[in-house]
Amino acid sequence: MRVFLDANILFSAAAKNSATRFLLDLLLTKAEAFTNQHAWGEASRNIELKRPEHAESLIKLKKMLIFTDAFSGEFHLDIPDEDVPILAGAIGSKCTHLWTGDKKHFGKYFGKTIRGVKIVSGVMLADELM
Repeated sequence: MRVFLDANILFSAAAKNSATRFLLDLLLTKAEAFTNQHAWGEASRNIELKRPEHAESLIKLKKMLIFTDAFSGEFHLDIPDEDVPILAGAIGSKCTHLWTGDKKHFGKYFGKTIRGVKIVSGVMLADELM
């Protein structure tokens, strides 16, 4: 299993006692976790603005992740431009899953597979890991 992490997952996982962090720790025992600079930059900016006390924890997470610059923009989905690098990074990195909490932009695609990448929420990912 190769799972691409969206920025909102990185943001949430920076809180050491969060359910997202627990799930990420479990994931890392069974799979590889990927992200890209686009997601990392967004998560870092949001941590700095909203939860600066989690900045150090976010930096420690970086060592656990595989950063990719792979990109495949060949898909036709109704998602905002700022989310294209997330899905394109997951596809280009040959990830099996895109883990996101973004129900507004990705919610209608939860459980669907786009160019080999299944878009999942935390609950869906937990079900697959357990």
